Amino acid sequence: MERDVQLVRDLVAAVPGFEDLLEAHVFNEDGVLPDLFFWDVVQETVASFLEGDETDWRVTLRFLEEQFRLGDPEVARVITTAFLFSLPWPGQPGYGLVERLGPAMSTRFTAIRPSG
Repeated sequence: MERDVQLVRDLVAAVPGFEDLLEAHVFNEDGVLPDLFFWDVVQETVASFLEGDETDWRVTLRFLEEQFRLGDPEVARVITTAFLFSLPWPGQPGYGLVERLGPAMSTRFTAIRPSG
């Protein structure tokens, strides 16, 4: 199994709330497309943050931080391009989530989106 697909499966194991999201994604896409799946993860994570459901967004950010720190280039690419780059922009609802990123993802976020 490719590392990016394994990342999706590991995330769903860490955050069981994403199970239905993955099932719908696999059904609609005939398999796992990590970049597309992470678009939905961003939407769900931002919604969790805005609704004050701290468990899901905190667990998601902690899991992704840990995975990012492992240094696998394919995992880092998916987290960077499909998660970090898709986070809300300044002035959009949920932008405060950016301030909750762990140190490794925060550094990467600043590098890819210096203006926020």
